[in-house]
Amino acid sequence: MSLFRYKGSKVWTMDFVIHGQRIRESTGTRSKTLAGKIEDSRRRALEEGAAGIKKHRQPRLLSVAATEWLDLKKATLAPRSVMIERANLAHLLPELGKKLVCDIEAKDVARYQQERIDENASPKTINLEIGTLRAILKRSGHWARLQPDVKMLTTREDIGRAITPQEESALLQGCGKSRSRSLVPFVTLAIETGARYGVVKAGVKGNHWGGVKGNQCGVR
Repeated sequence: MSLFRYKGSKVWTMDFVIHGQRIRESTGTRSKTLAGKIEDSRRRALEEGAAGIKKHRQPRLLSVAATEWLDLKKATLAPRSVMIERANLAHLLPELGKKLVCDIEAKDVARYQQERIDENASPKTINLEIGTLRAILKRSGHWARLQPDVKMLTTREDIGRAITPQEESALLQGCGKSRSRSLVPFVTLAIETGARYGVVKAGVKGNHWGGVKGNQCGVR
C-alpha cells in the first residue's frame, strides 16, 4: 500500500494492487492519517466484495424500501395482485412511509391498526395491509424483531358458512309455506348457484337466469 500526492496537489492518492488489479484513487483528503484510513477501508471493501461478503445496507425510509420491494415483485405477481399491493401501500405510506425501516416498532404497527379501525376499515383489509408491511420488512431484515409483538386482527369466521342438508330442507319448507310464490324459486336459485341476494335479484330482474323469468318470480 502507498500514498502519494500528484505534483501541485495537496490531496493524497492511494495506490495499491488487489487480486492483480491496480487501484489508484483519490482519497479526497489532505490529511495523510485520514488518507491511510480511507485506503485501508477501500481495500477491505474490495476484499470483502471479492469474497462474496455482503455489505450492510444503509438505513432506508419505508417508502424507498417499499418501492424497491414492489419493483422486484412485479415480475412474479399477477397484475391484479400488484394493484392490491399498491392499494395497501396507499394506506401504509402516508402513515409510516417517512420512518426508517430500522425505526419501525410494534407500537407503530398497533397504532396504524387502530387508526384504520377508526376509519371503519375491515379487519381483513387491515391484515392484508400489515401483510404487505411484513413482506417489506422481512426483505429488509427487520420483521423478526417486531413479529413477537405484532398481532393480526381477528376476523369473523361465521361469514359464508354452508348450510347443512337439514337446514336447506327446513328453509325450503318454510319458503313453501309463504304467501309469496316467488320465494321458493328465488331461494332455490340462490342455493343452487351460491350467489348472493343482490346478484340473484339483479339476475332475475335482468332475465339472466335461464328458465326463471322476472315476472314469474315477481321480484321488484
